[in-house]
Amino acid sequence: MSGPSRNPRRNLSRALSRIANADVTDTLAQQSVLPTENLPRIGITGAPGAGKSSLIARLAKLRKNADRKVAVLAVDPSSPVSQGSILGDRIRMDAIADDPDIFIRSIPSRRAHDGLADNTADLLNAMEGHGFGEIILETVGVGQAEYTIRTLVDTVVLILVPHSGDAIQAMKAGILEMADIYVVNKADLPGADLMAAEIEQVADHQSADGWTPPVIMTTRDDPAGFAALDDAINAHAAWRADHRDVTAARRARARYQTQGLISRRIDEILEAAGEDFLDQDPGALFDAIVSRLGR
Repeated sequence: MSGPSRNPRRNLSRALSRIANADVTDTLAQQSVLPTENLPRIGITGAPGAGKSSLIARLAKLRKNADRKVAVLAVDPSSPVSQGSILGDRIRMDAIADDPDIFIRSIPSRRAHDGLADNTADLLNAMEGHGFGEIILETVGVGQAEYTIRTLVDTVVLILVPHSGDAIQAMKAGILEMADIYVVNKADLPGADLMAAEIEQVADHQSADGWTPPVIMTTRDDPAGFAALDDAINAHAAWRADHRDVTAARRARARYQTQGLISRRIDEILEAAGEDFLDQDPGALFDAIVSRLGR
């Protein structure tokens, strides 16, 4: 299998830009036929500052080989005021940006509130069939809404760091319950062993059908931790192959994508209608939106 060359990569980048900027009508026209089989998808989530992007750069180098090219789709937070985004993931992944076996694309989250972008499902579908062996998806950060990443990926890796408070917040938000693999990153910091022990207790209660989420400890200068993470992802993929309900997964992704399209279309209707359109009682406003959805 040969990976995308420079021109195909440029073509893919342009296609992703069109999808990222497309309205609902254009999105539906571009995605008239969805792939029946999806590439393996690895979701990386964790609190801002946990080192997600740097970890992905190390992981992508391990995951790629002569027969497996890796695509990375990184969602960066957008300002709720300007909707602008720094797209800092590209900066932090400079070490692999020129690797011909790794494709990186950063996109802004814009109006989405689930840690992803409002067209993430469309972008992932568009990345099929370009010579990649798998896709790594990075979310904005930990939050209750980020449970939605569970729908779009096959393996969820949750990144935590010692003494940041994110483990407690993740527990409160329920994020720990949906992780397949836990990573205590920056494990050379004080408190890492205690955090790992606490997460292992949580993981023991998350065991299902023979899979207990492992707790991996990683530091920047220790390749063994990243190799252990690579092995854990492979082990989960092998386990999932025997336990995944393909039909249920496909339907869940279709539901997520459809709900996203409807939400985006409602936003388009409200923006086009103007402020006066909102000066209706809730029932009349609802009926007016439903009426315009059918146009």
